[in-house]
Amino acid sequence: WIVAPPGYQAFYCHGDCPFPLADHLNSTNHAIVQTLVNSVNSNIPKACCVPTELSPISMLYLDEYDKVVLKNYQDMVVEG
Repeated sequence: WIVAPPGYQAFYCHGDCPFPLADHLNSTNHAIVQTLVNSVNSNIPKACCVPTELSPISMLYLDEYDKVVLKNYQDMVVEG
């Protein structure tokens, strides 16, 4: 169960990447998530060229024991 944040804006850059993403492309977490979302909903753009700057997000959630956990996920938001 995710407590916070209430939403997540990943943003994206322009330029196509092949699907599925090949190992040699060194895909970021952002590209992997966007590729998976696009495979379910084609209205979401395909993964694109690697951004030059990414920032982390912090997520507060309840684990399987109902304990509150704060975790930082690197390279999840496109900044540039």
